[in-house]
Amino acid sequence: MSRRPAKKRKLPKKKGWKTAKGADLLELYEQSVQEPESEIDIIDQIWSEQRGREATLLREDFCGTAAISIEWVKRREANEAIGVDLDVPTLEWTRNRLGDRLDDRQLSRIDLIEGNVLSTETKKCDTILATNFSYYIFKTRDAVRDYYKTVLSGLVDDGLFILDAYGGSDSFKEMTEDRDLDGFTYTWDQNFYDPITGDVTNHIHFKFPDGTKIKKAFTYEWRLWTLPEIRELLLEAGFSNTVVYWEGTEEDTGEGDGEWAVSERGEACEGWVAYIVGIK
Repeated sequence: MSRRPAKKRKLPKKKGWKTAKGADLLELYEQSVQEPESEIDIIDQIWSEQRGREATLLREDFCGTAAISIEWVKRREANEAIGVDLDVPTLEWTRNRLGDRLDDRQLSRIDLIEGNVLSTETKKCDTILATNFSYYIFKTRDAVRDYYKTVLSGLVDDGLFILDAYGGSDSFKEMTEDRDLDGFTYTWDQNFYDPITGDVTNHIHFKFPDGTKIKKAFTYEWRLWTLPEIRELLLEAGFSNTVVYWEGTEEDTGEGDGEWAVSERGEACEGWVAYIVGIK
């Protein structure tokens, strides 16, 4: 699992999170990082614009708590989802809560697999996702290209591979960013950056109104890939084309407006998130 840079989020109210002792780390993660409804909206938009149809079978690589897969099978009765992740405790946490989140028909259309995204074989999917930057764990061009080749082989003939990426001048800084949420504060800690290798170490911390903290609740050791590198590697892996979806900007605040469009030019801002689509 990994972190999305700060955006405005409609968070459900959670009461009683007052101390570190009483907190569930994965619940905190979902409340501060995940926004599955918006992710599904973007997936649907991309499919409508790029293929003129709806996707039905989705595979969520590095699925973690499988928030997108869960929302996917809730969205339409025809939708099916496969989640793949290596982290057994997280998958068990998710499985134990599926019955509270999905009805029997929805449960029959979701499959969570403990496996390596480089070697786990599934039936061919309409779309494969690598969101929340988890593929940044691959630190060499060869490793990234191998992963993209695996994805390509797992797609149907008109399949789409959807990834996200982050960047901007602030992404190269060693800095922290706090966000006050419902009953706790989320801290994104860009703890280390090496400009020669591109290696980054990022942490998520949580703190609570009573002063208690959870330090290094999650840690990510990544390479900070750039959009040109990602697009080049997709083409080298065999995808026929790539497009970038860039978020618009609210004039009054300068923040992202939640509207995404294909673009060949971005903005040299302090921080951005983009979606890249690999077209088979």
